[in-house]
Formats: sequence, C-alpha cells, structure tokens
Amino acid sequence: MLVRDLGLKEYDEVWDLQRRLVFERGSGEISDTVLLCQHRPVYTIGRSSKQAVPKGLPYPVRKVERGGDLTFHGPGQLVGYPILKLTDLGLKPRSYLRALEAVLIEAVKPFGVEASALAGFTGLWVGRRKLASIGVAVRGGVSYHGFALNMNVALAPFRLIHPCRLESDSMTTMHEVLGKPVDEHAVTKSVGHALLRYFGGSK
Repeated sequence: MLVRDLGLKEYDEVWDLQRRLVFERGSGEISDTVLLCQHRPVYTIGRSSKQAVPKGLPYPVRKVERGGDLTFHGPGQLVGYPILKLTDLGLKPRSYLRALEAVLIEAVKPFGVEASALAGFTGLWVGRRKLASIGVAVRGGVSYHGFALNMNVALAPFRLIHPCRLESDSMTTMHEVLGKPVDEHAVTKSVGHALLRYFGGSK
C-alpha cells in the first residue's frame, strides 16, 4: 500500500484525483493507495444528505459521493482518502468504518489523546465531543473519501453549521484536548503508519 502526503490542496483537485484512482484501482492498474492532505477552507455534504445548508457560509460548499452530512475542512485538519479494494481486504462497508475508527484511535494515542468510538455514531470522540469525522463511498468494491481528523484546525467555521447534524459546538481538536498545538507533521506520519499497520504495507 502506498501512502502519499499531498500537503495543502484545493478540495476539487484531490476530489478529481480520487475518482481517477478509484478507476485505476478497480482495473488493477495501481495497488491500494492512501492520500493524506489538508484542504483550503471548504464545506462538504454527502450527496444523499437531507440536511439544509445554511445560507451565507463564508466558504464554498461541495456535494460529494460520501455518506454523512455537512462538515468543514480547512488548514490544521488532516484529511485521509484511502483508495482500497475492500473485497481484497475482506471488508464490508460497515466493518471498514469501524477499521478507520480503530486506525485513528491508535494514531492519536502517542500524543496523549485518549479517543474512542461512540456507540450509535461514526467517527472519533473524546467524551461527547467529536475529534474526527468519517464518511466514505464505495464504487466497484473500491473505497474513496474517508476521514477528517481535527489537529489544530479553527473551530469557528464548524460553529456556523450543525456538523454531521450535531450541535454547532460539538467538535473538538487535538489542540483543544491537549491545551497546546500538536505537531501536524508528526500526526500525519502517525496516521500513515497506523494505516499501513492496519491495512498492510504489502498490498
């Protein structure tokens, strides 16, 4: 499996790249690949979501293929897009979501963040506050979209919406949990290593 750190990218650029890689993974041209990046400010919402989008948001809104509702992406948030042949890994969509939660729990632990899954919800939680959102799509047995882990991202843009249909102040960050900024490069590296350990570096 290849893990690619793309740095700071426009959402649409990486969205287009994902769709191309899904086709290439499905046809066997490439092996499993994970894209890690940060985005310039943008809101996204799952295509089947019925959640109303507030008027006058300060950043663009993109309706995308993933599951889930309205959320925000911006600098200081690590976004991961695993392009994985789930059938080769023996994973169904629901078990894949649980696997992503396990990966993120493992990845943030070395930084002193004790996060967990929360029954009845998807994502990563510290108490009742959400640290990471997960929303995926699957085409031809290949996953795309993925997760968004809040490292040092500003929370103000979340407060303009009901992120994932939660209260507007329900999100948190590693910075907020720890009371100090985290090393974003180190977190990105930890997430990449956890993904390789969980899904296998030889695939």
